[in-house]
Amino acid sequence: MLPDAENIAKRKFVTDKIKEMLVRNIDSVRYLPEDLHDDVALVGSGLGLDSLDILEVAMFVEGEFGVKLSESNLAALRSINTLADFIMQESSKGAANA
Repeated sequence: MLPDAENIAKRKFVTDKIKEMLVRNIDSVRYLPEDLHDDVALVGSGLGLDSLDILEVAMFVEGEFGVKLSESNLAALRSINTLADFIMQESSKGAANA
């Protein structure tokens, strides 16, 4: 596990990257990255991402962080926070196995 300051900085980096991608690549997201709350729902009543948007998010996560989303871990797409938590958890597993 990373020391707290490193862990916090890495998590902020991850959430910032997610927000930047959402604003830049998803047409339905009409906010600035800093306007997106970490707990905003990605699907449904929050940002209202559709299935194609979710596919784009999944491809971004795999390309940017080397983490695959599958049907068994779709709950990670509940919010920016849950997605960041999933990425951090899976990244640490990969680092531990390296």
